[in-house]
Parts: sequence; C-alpha cells; structure tokens
Amino acid sequence: MVIHKNNKIRFVDFVMITVGTALYAFGFVTINIGNRLAEGGIAGITLILKFLAGINPAISTILINIPLLIIGYRYLGRRSLIYTIYGTGALSFWIWLWQVVHIHLNVHHDLFIAAILAGVIGGFGLGLVYRFNGTTGGTDIIARIFEKKNGTPMGQSLFTLDVIVLTLSLSYIDLRRMMYTVVASFVLSRVVNFIQDGGYSARGIIVMTQHSEEISHEIISKMDRGVTYLQAEGAFSKKKGKALYTVVSQSEITEVKRIIAKYDEHAFVSIMDVNEVIGEGFTYERIKNTQN
Repeated sequence: MVIHKNNKIRFVDFVMITVGTALYAFGFVTINIGNRLAEGGIAGITLILKFLAGINPAISTILINIPLLIIGYRYLGRRSLIYTIYGTGALSFWIWLWQVVHIHLNVHHDLFIAAILAGVIGGFGLGLVYRFNGTTGGTDIIARIFEKKNGTPMGQSLFTLDVIVLTLSLSYIDLRRMMYTVVASFVLSRVVNFIQDGGYSARGIIVMTQHSEEISHEIISKMDRGVTYLQAEGAFSKKKGKALYTVVSQSEITEVKRIIAKYDEHAFVSIMDVNEVIGEGFTYERIKNTQN
C-alpha cells in the first residue's frame, strides 16, 4: 500500500482522480439512475432533485458543492481544497457526459445484480479518488467541519448524513428499491476499502514466549522483518519476560507461525489486522540486510 503523507500536488493524482470520477459517474448514471436506485450523500440529494424536480445531477452537483466549498475552505488544506474543487468539477462533467453518451447495461430488471454492479463500479471509482488523495466534495466537507468544530468523528457524521438522505429518498422510490440501495452501499464501502488498501492488508503479531531471543533472531535474519521487544509480566504467574511484536504481510503469516512453533509449540500468539503501515518494507523499500 502506498501512502502519501506530504502536501505535494502531483500530476498522477489528477489523472487518477479523473479516472475514478469517470468510473463512479458511469455507475451512478447507468446503474443508479437507470434502475432507479437511491444513493447516500450529495449524490443521493441530486437524485432526489432529479426525480422530483427534473434537475440534471450534473448541474445540482456543482450548485450544491459551491456553497459547501465556500463554507468549508478554511477547514481544508491547500492541496485538499484544490483536489476537492477538481474532483467536484470532474464528477459533474462525467455525470453530464454519460447521460449524453447513453451506454446501457442490461441487467434484465434484476435489482440485485444492479445493486452489486452499482457497488462494485462506484466503489472502484471512489476508491481510486480517495487512494490518490482526492474527494468529490459534498458530505466529506460537512463531516470535516463537524470534526473541526465539535470533535465529531467523520465516520459518524458521514453515516448520519447518509441515513438522512436515504430516508428522504423514500419520497421517490419504494422500500424494496431502498433495500437494494443498502446492498449497493455496503458493497461500495467494501470495494472502496479494498482499493484504498491496494488489496493488501498487513498483520500485527504479538508473541508471548520464553524463547523470544531465538524467535526474533530468525524472523529478522530469515524474513528481513523488524521485531520489537515488549516488557511483559503475567498477571497470574507474576513472571516477567519479553513479548515480541512484528508486522508482516498476509503471505508471511505461515512462515512466522512455523518459526514460532520451531522454538516454542506452546507460545501464546495473537494475530490482528493492521489497516495501515508506514515504514520500511511497507511504504518504502527495505534497507538491504548485509549480514550473512
């Protein structure tokens, strides 16, 4: 997984935000609008305005985001503001274009397939946008304002706003289509996470053992992974010792287990998901091990 922590504006980010918004808009127009499925956030509001007032989502996307950008610019950094303005404009353009081009995906009136496709296509597009530091404005800005002013977590604000918008969407769709929209939203969130992580998820491992020296030495020498000693004391036994902590890729889990079992078959091992890793061997290349 590649993580960019600086504020440098890069050409590749604009390219991938363009591709991501094109994919999201394609699913939005051909699947959501084509099958009368709702959507959360600002996209959902544009659908309500389309079906109740006949306003083109390409236009309402811009109109809704302009005041949000004016209100929220102070809460966005320079790069975030530039990327958000670009992402909003690109999304509006692609929504307009896909309505003009008229590409039709025939799902034979199967709303379940439509929901899955909407989630996969939309999630892939938004995942690319987020992975390359962009946003499409909308509720992201509102959530960031609440986080800065009230300390409300962004996830909580985004969920609340989506629930409100989806509830309002019942004004033009029935409950059946709403449930398929929920399926699409769930799939979209899973795909977004997958794309942001690059299909990669690290694992953190804590090992309680009396053979910490031998195990750590082999992990370092054979796997070229770092190991940290944690001073530990058993609550019941009162015995003091060293616990090991290391982070490895999913494919390396089996090898770590083999090394642990080699020295201590009774070791206590805890393996946990690690959503983000920043450091040698993960976000930048390892320093070559010169030891024999």
